[in-house]
Amino acid sequence: MAAARGARRLLSTSSLWLCCLLLLGRREPGAAAARSGSPPQSPGASIRTFTPFYFLVEPVDTLSVRGSSVILNCSAYSEPSPKIEWKKDGTFLNLVSDDRRQLLPDGSLFISNVVHSKHNKPDEGYYQCVATVESLGTIVSRTAKLTVAGLPRFASQPEPSSAYAGNNAVLNCEVNADLVSFVRWEQNRQPLLLDDRVIKLPSGTLVISNVTEGDEGLYRCVVESGGPPKYSDEAELKVLPDPEVTSNLMFLKQPSSLVRVIGQSAVLPCVASGLPTPTIRWMKNEEALDTESSERLVLLAGGSLDISDVTEDDAGTYFCIADNGNETIEAQAELTVQAQPEFLKQPANIYAHESMDIVFECEVTGKPTPTVKWVKNGDMVIPSDYFKTVKEHNLQVLGLVKSDEGFYQCIAENDVGNTQAGAQLIILEHAPATTGPLPSAPRDVVASLVSTRFIKLTWRTPASDPHGDNLTYSVFYTKEGIARERVENTSHPGDMQVTIQNLMPATVYIFRVMAQNKHGSGESSAPLRVETQPEVQLPGPAPNIRAYASSPTSIIVTWETPLSGNGEIQNYKLYYMEKGTDKEQDVDVASHSYTINGLKKYTEYSFRVVAYNKHGPGVSTQDVAVRTLSDVPSAAPQNLSVEVRNSKSIVIHWQPPPLATQNGQITGYKIRYRKASRKSDVTETLVTGTQLSQLIEGLDRGTEYNFRVAALTVNGTGPATDWLSAETFESDLDETRVPEVPSSLHVRPLVTSIVVSWTPPENQNIVVRGYAIGYGIGSPHAQTIKVDYKQRYYTIENLDPSSHYVITLKAFNNVGEGIPLYESAVTRPHTDTSEVDLFVINAPYTPVPDPTPMMPPVGVQASILSHDTIRITWADNSLPKHQKITDSRYYTVRWKTNIPANTKYKNANATTLNYLVTGLKPNTLYEFSVMVTKGRRSSTWSMTAHGTTFELVPTSPPKDVTVVSKEGKPRTIIVNWQPPSEANGKITGYIIYYSTDVNAEIHDWVIEPVVGNRLTHQIQELTLDTPYYFKIQARNSKGMGPMSEAVQFRTPKADSSDKMPNDQASGSAGKGSRLPDLGSDYKPPMSGSNSPHGSPTSPLDSNMLLVIIVSVGVITIVVVVIIAVFCTRRTTSHQKKKRAACKSVNGSHKYKGNSKDVKPPDLWIHHERLELKPIDKSPDPNPIMTDTPIPRNSQDITPVDNSMDSSIHQRRNSYRGHESEDSMSTLAGRRGMRPKMMMPFDSQPPQQSVRNTPSTDTMPASSSQTCCTDHQDPEGATSSSYLASSQEEDSGQSLPTAHVRPSHPLKSFAVPAIPPPGPPTYDPALPSTPLLSQQALNHHIHAVKTASIGTLGRSRPPMPVVVPSAPEVQETTRMLEDSESSSEPDELTKEMAHLEGLMKDLNAITTA
Repeated sequence: MAAARGARRLLSTSSLWLCCLLLLGRREPGAAAARSGSPPQSPGASIRTFTPFYFLVEPVDTLSVRGSSVILNCSAYSEPSPKIEWKKDGTFLNLVSDDRRQLLPDGSLFISNVVHSKHNKPDEGYYQCVATVESLGTIVSRTAKLTVAGLPRFASQPEPSSAYAGNNAVLNCEVNADLVSFVRWEQNRQPLLLDDRVIKLPSGTLVISNVTEGDEGLYRCVVESGGPPKYSDEAELKVLPDPEVTSNLMFLKQPSSLVRVIGQSAVLPCVASGLPTPTIRWMKNEEALDTESSERLVLLAGGSLDISDVTEDDAGTYFCIADNGNETIEAQAELTVQAQPEFLKQPANIYAHESMDIVFECEVTGKPTPTVKWVKNGDMVIPSDYFKTVKEHNLQVLGLVKSDEGFYQCIAENDVGNTQAGAQLIILEHAPATTGPLPSAPRDVVASLVSTRFIKLTWRTPASDPHGDNLTYSVFYTKEGIARERVENTSHPGDMQVTIQNLMPATVYIFRVMAQNKHGSGESSAPLRVETQPEVQLPGPAPNIRAYASSPTSIIVTWETPLSGNGEIQNYKLYYMEKGTDKEQDVDVASHSYTINGLKKYTEYSFRVVAYNKHGPGVSTQDVAVRTLSDVPSAAPQNLSVEVRNSKSIVIHWQPPPLATQNGQITGYKIRYRKASRKSDVTETLVTGTQLSQLIEGLDRGTEYNFRVAALTVNGTGPATDWLSAETFESDLDETRVPEVPSSLHVRPLVTSIVVSWTPPENQNIVVRGYAIGYGIGSPHAQTIKVDYKQRYYTIENLDPSSHYVITLKAFNNVGEGIPLYESAVTRPHTDTSEVDLFVINAPYTPVPDPTPMMPPVGVQASILSHDTIRITWADNSLPKHQKITDSRYYTVRWKTNIPANTKYKNANATTLNYLVTGLKPNTLYEFSVMVTKGRRSSTWSMTAHGTTFELVPTSPPKDVTVVSKEGKPRTIIVNWQPPSEANGKITGYIIYYSTDVNAEIHDWVIEPVVGNRLTHQIQELTLDTPYYFKIQARNSKGMGPMSEAVQFRTPKADSSDKMPNDQASGSAGKGSRLPDLGSDYKPPMSGSNSPHGSPTSPLDSNMLLVIIVSVGVITIVVVVIIAVFCTRRTTSHQKKKRAACKSVNGSHKYKGNSKDVKPPDLWIHHERLELKPIDKSPDPNPIMTDTPIPRNSQDITPVDNSMDSSIHQRRNSYRGHESEDSMSTLAGRRGMRPKMMMPFDSQPPQQSVRNTPSTDTMPASSSQTCCTDHQDPEGATSSSYLASSQEEDSGQSLPTAHVRPSHPLKSFAVPAIPPPGPPTYDPALPSTPLLSQQALNHHIHAVKTASIGTLGRSRPPMPVVVPSAPEVQETTRMLEDSESSSEPDELTKEMAHLEGLMKDLNAITTA
């Protein structure tokens, strides 16, 4: 709007002309320049006006012959008169000394005695007229081509031929294309007169229609092109009498593809021969042409089509159809119509001042698309930094200088021709200032921001006007060493900064600023020299990238050299991608264009180009999108079926071709049909739009017809379907009355459904449109269902078991419903699984089977193709062995899924032995069956085939996500959810994301994996009074589904129970508990949480704990020493027998399932505290770990709830990678606690840490000789705490470690449990992270420990190490020394074994 107002102001306000011009010249190049019209007026200034200067006549393409004279017309108008010169092939002609070429007074070029030979062609070429007016400028005309006809050469000559009287004859004579107009024919050496019956085609071929005896003779063609005539060979034409027998129909001349320009004429030859004499008719793009009523379409002799004054609408595919009653043949040809370039918008005259930017606009059209070049005063404009082509065809001139003045011409050219249009540019002098003070120079001009491609300038107001509110400013700038200066104006009065864009990197620019007030422009500031920042030496984007489709499978992409190549461009990389996909392809290109072939038809693609130099890839261009051209469909319509309506009409149904084969917009369908007895008599009908059925009427009674359908696009007709047959009825059925009663009714009750089957009425001469089924408990009027007349059974579903239903069946047509047929049936009870069919026949009718029943299809198979597509195939035993369908039968495919139970069948018809069922649900079981119908007869449904579609990633998130706090555990929350509604497969797992920042990146959230059969999960050790956000994502075998919406939950504030020293004694032990003092060596655990929660206990509690532990330890040692004296002498005979039995077994470690010996409990002595584990002697098969530890101090912690043990073991096996993190994130794992017995095998150093890995349930016998007992740890691992150093181990290291089952993290020791015989059971308790637990105690056991040695990636046979109940010191030492697992020092081994024996005896005493 500002630019428009400025332009009007320039034309109306003379006093402010210069000020407004400079103010408005910035935003829109050329906006401030006055275009054609009245010149701007300025007082005291002499303003020049635009001078009319144009061509009155321009030369045109001319064809001449050797030795003749030629005039190329040219005339130009101007005041004063212009000087005319001529160019040939771009070079000026010297006409002064030329004898044969001279300039006529009007400016035309006259060439006498045209010279042309094989090696000397001085006159043939391209001519251009050049008009010049001194001190004004130069203009050039369009380019005209002078063609000189060459020497005659025959490409084909007439040959002897014969024709039956009344038929057609063709004699060929093809010469150079430029000599066709010089061809004439002779008969018997006499000139042949042409008329409507005898014509010469544009190619020179002679066509004689309706041959008579007078046409016999010798024929030859003559070429007369200025020299002596040249004759072809003579050929004899014989006329034969009519033999009165038929002869094959054949083409004597077929149409060939033509290219014509708008306004020319086009002749499509087509001549046929045969007996009977054929007739010719023409079609264009499947539409019949009316040559009788059209003025431009004329049918020539023999049947050729003449189109005069060709237009763009005439382009298309033409079909010549020859028919003689016995057979039909056709040929086709493409007519391409081209258009010469035309201007949609011509350049306009422009007034401008120096330093301004202007744009000459030029819009052209034509076919093929024209190219545009610009000429200034007769010379080609070379693109540069200051002369640029913008918006495809417009010319932009930056930083005008006085020498830019003159005439500019836009020349458009394509294969057909060229045209030109010009405009004048006048550079105006600046108007003198009006009386009044002018501003001084702006002060302190500085470059406040310098980048690679822009510079920001700021300045202060001039000293003459310190406020400067009404001042405007112009910034003039140029490259150093370049005289061409550009200007950039400020946007608003008072602005004292401007940003200069589109500069070149590492280039020195000179800037100066000038202020303007109402009186004019003031002084200029001192020049400021600024150098832009250097840029990485990579190419810029390639300009003017264009893409256009050249065929249905190829696209041509063109571009230009980058303006900032930063060195030599080595090559280009062209990237392209089909729309809707994410797979981008690329190709290396060395030139500025490339044709990509093998693309999909009628498909949109995007393209971009990247230039490469020695430094690498440059800046990519913007994407350009283009669609390949459409084409005829490459496949026939699908699922063609026919239905006989009555004796005179048949309905045809079909489906469109597959989408990938349509190759464009389907504009209609062509239906061809014929009688089976007369295959040559084909009738065609066109169906427009998206119609998928057609009623064919007016057929003969009792006649078999063949039908086929083909799809149409704007490009033509695609392939047709195979012929499909159907036979009309001999007589029409009666529909003046209602149908009679069905002949029989059968019911088959099931538990919740009843299968109803029937046979049609005996009188099949009455139309039956369908059947109405009514049913209900005690009454048939509760529900009514209507089915198709072809259907013979129906399943009534969703019924109640053990209920009495009454069923009625009525046939109906357009008149009404017939007499009902009643039956009753009792659905079976839930416990009834028998399959006995119940057939009830209504009296007085008896079942009348179809006289010739159709056999149902067999071998129905369902082939799974994708998550939503299944192909159904079958065989038909009523067909011949080759399974080829030759009659009018069709097949009905039905399918359904049983989820939900009330899903109804879907049906589709097919005329082949397969059908593609699409639009199915993923991971869903479907059942399919097929029936065949021929005429009025149908088969029963085939046996069903089943198929389950493939899985697909979940397409919906888990739903109903809730978060609640666990009662009594403020740091523990429980997340609950439901599976996704669109799981699309079996859910194999969930991932819980939680974070305190809902806006955090998803990779910064904490992750908790959960197995797929869980719908709830515990998360512990959260921070109190903190908002958390939770999301859940489901996973199946195909991948991850979407995340649920974030659910917020704030943990409760700290309550009194959270601060009590003994708060861990209530509820499930260990969950959410606070950490004991871990010492200065404590390091955070590696677990699913990002940071540990809770805090250590106070130093006072730690000191109290240390005093108690030391006191209890001293007392215990004293008691042990006293008792040991007595216990070491009591080796019972039972123990000796047991040791002997163990030694006799080499490596056996299997236990006997049930032991009747009651063994004393183990007493494990820990280095920190001593605690006795009570034994649960309950015979309950699902025992729990009793929560009765002996409290030592306020820090004592109860065992974990047993409801977690087995489920955690199951989860540990499912998530191996996560399991080690869980195990190490326990509170006990953070302490430096020594395990009960540490056995580093394979000569491992004693300080090797013990890591938790999945246990091995099945352990082969060890090769080393060990002792066994009646019981064995079910997990085959020792109960052990963890070393502090185990937290520092890298999970990726492959170090030999002992695979042990973790002990309870919050207890000093735990007693492993023995499961009851039989398969293990899993308690469906909540899994918990990060705490793990042991299984509860079930049986009394010996202390049998088994450790499997190896790395995380492999396993070895475990080596059981047995500590007897009460061994002697020497015996224990010997057993430990024999074990390969013992690498402890001898003294430590002896001490450990001695203490074990003392503990056994102490246990026996305490339980006695």
